[in-house]
Amino acid sequence: MLIRCPYCGERPSEEFTVLGDAAPTRPTSLDDFEAWYDYVYLRDNVKGRMREYWHHGGGCRSWLVVERDNASHEIFAVEAARDARPGRRG
Repeated sequence: MLIRCPYCGERPSEEFTVLGDAAPTRPTSLDDFEAWYDYVYLRDNVKGRMREYWHHGGGCRSWLVVERDNASHEIFAVEAARDARPGRRG
């Protein structure tokens, strides 16, 4: 599987580490324990198209948001995590 890094170009997936669903929105410091518990431990097990955080550890070391189908591994979009809109699901 090849991933098009916005900084390095097309690179093999072995250079990256997938870190999970990019949809949940991080609670604020004022939110209660339950909001933090849900954010840290409770995640949907989505099959199909979703947005995920990936880290390009074998390259530029950037955080990316990759929109892909986790069943077929087809990649639809890749963007820098700092430019991604939080909480959006594909």
